[in-house]
Amino acid sequence: MNFLENIFAQLEAPNDDDAPILQELRDGSSGVVCTGRQLLEFIAKARRFLAGKNLQKGDRCALLVHNSIEWVAADLTMMAEGLIVVPLYARQAPDELVDMMKDCSPALICCGDPILLDAVKQTWAEAPRQVLFTEMFSAGHSGETGSGNTQNAKAMASPPMADSDPVTIIYTSGTSGEPKGVVLSAGNINHMLGCTSERLDVLMENKPGQHRVFHYLPFCFAGSWIMLLTCLRRRNLLTLNTDLSKLANEMRVAAPDYFLNVPALLERMRKAVDEQLWKTGGFPLSLYTRAKAAWMRQQEGRRSFSDSIWLGLAREMVFPAIRKKMIGSNLKALICGSAPLMVETQLYFMMLGIAVLQVYGLTETTAICTMDDPHHVEAGRVGPAITDVEMKLGENHEVLVRGPNIFSGYWNRPQETERVWHDGWFHTGDQGEVDRSGNWRIIGRVKNLIVLGSGHNIAPEPIEDELLQAMPGAQQVVVMGNGRGYLSVIVTGNITREKVQAALDAINPGLPHYKQVRAFRVQPEAFSIENGLLTANGKLKRDLIAAQLKSEIEEMYQVRQAS
Repeated sequence: MNFLENIFAQLEAPNDDDAPILQELRDGSSGVVCTGRQLLEFIAKARRFLAGKNLQKGDRCALLVHNSIEWVAADLTMMAEGLIVVPLYARQAPDELVDMMKDCSPALICCGDPILLDAVKQTWAEAPRQVLFTEMFSAGHSGETGSGNTQNAKAMASPPMADSDPVTIIYTSGTSGEPKGVVLSAGNINHMLGCTSERLDVLMENKPGQHRVFHYLPFCFAGSWIMLLTCLRRRNLLTLNTDLSKLANEMRVAAPDYFLNVPALLERMRKAVDEQLWKTGGFPLSLYTRAKAAWMRQQEGRRSFSDSIWLGLAREMVFPAIRKKMIGSNLKALICGSAPLMVETQLYFMMLGIAVLQVYGLTETTAICTMDDPHHVEAGRVGPAITDVEMKLGENHEVLVRGPNIFSGYWNRPQETERVWHDGWFHTGDQGEVDRSGNWRIIGRVKNLIVLGSGHNIAPEPIEDELLQAMPGAQQVVVMGNGRGYLSVIVTGNITREKVQAALDAINPGLPHYKQVRAFRVQPEAFSIENGLLTANGKLKRDLIAAQLKSEIEEMYQVRQAS
């Protein structure tokens, strides 16, 4: 049974209380719920709609919409029809979306927002057929209506699916700035869902019953999509956040057992607790501050008797209240991936009694290579390799991977595929290290690609080139932001702050929100071969620049956060 048949079987399985499996929160507390059988009815309706579109197995279909129950139904519908789903980020600039769609040549564009669809059509006059979600899921389509059981049977029927069959193309940015389509197969997904479910069984100690999961990350990201499919396979209740401004309240309403995160959110949660306690003041602040200092001394091996007292008091009087207000009382663990997580942040949540399980992987590895063992978490490490996946270190400590999770190749880019495959090993572009027990640590990027704390991958060169052209007098522009919440730049040369700000004001509005530069520093002395910050052929030594200007970079981010 392949992963799709497995999911459909779970959706169809008898359920005495007909418990929902998907829920969208509205107004922070109540919303729309969907049972397994209702989801199958959505799928049957969408399949009847697509039946008249003359689509063939292997055709690409672009899915351009924010997270929703309909997104889930459309994704499952397309896979059941034998189509290749191309999920796209609805907040991305229309011209970038069009570039990706031109690359994969979709037979159909399914969009949830008429305004966005109009923007796409204005950018791409020759766009293929388009359909809005309101059409796909509206009542009264031609064809059989039948009973609920008949509709469900139609929803579940699908063409044979071999392990080698491509099921999705997920676009990821490369160092050139040109997105590449990562082709993932049924075999990749079959294996990955088995691994994720296995690790979650360990986390939940094989606890029976329905688990509660909260979700806010876009489904077009590989890790987010794998979490969705895993929840469907396990018949969990997945609560979808559709408004990031209500994230904090909805986390508490969902009362999850676990959920997937990016480091940026954990950093914000940590900062919010500090700010709230500073406002509260008094004994809670005093106890919290002393306990934090005691915890850090303990991690450094400098434990004292008084430290044990402060930590003991905080664990009884302060930390439980923080946990309950932050996330609710059911939480077993936070799962974190997509970008480097600061060790201090992981230790902070551990201090509160909240496990943070790290996951490491790339889109090309079906999102995951390693996962923390819930029974053995070491701050700063990302866990051992998942089942049947091999990992080793190559030249420059680059992490190399092989196994059933590795993608089949980049869409229409055989040379790019060949570049990252050598002797059967996929070259990740990440630097790492591994201890004797097989627990991995990711040190940094071999390539220049910047990974924000939100998980967005950004090639710095196109932004640097555009800014440099807009700033006469500037000699170099270096984009920073790996693991941070936003991008910043170092500008060298004879240029005023006013001119830099003017250039940013002109360029930022045309960029997606995650590519906008939000802080900068002017460095009068240019980088050169003589001062050791350029290579012999004039390329930036990015790591050395970051190391030499470490304090200036930290100050740049602190000033921005304070403002």
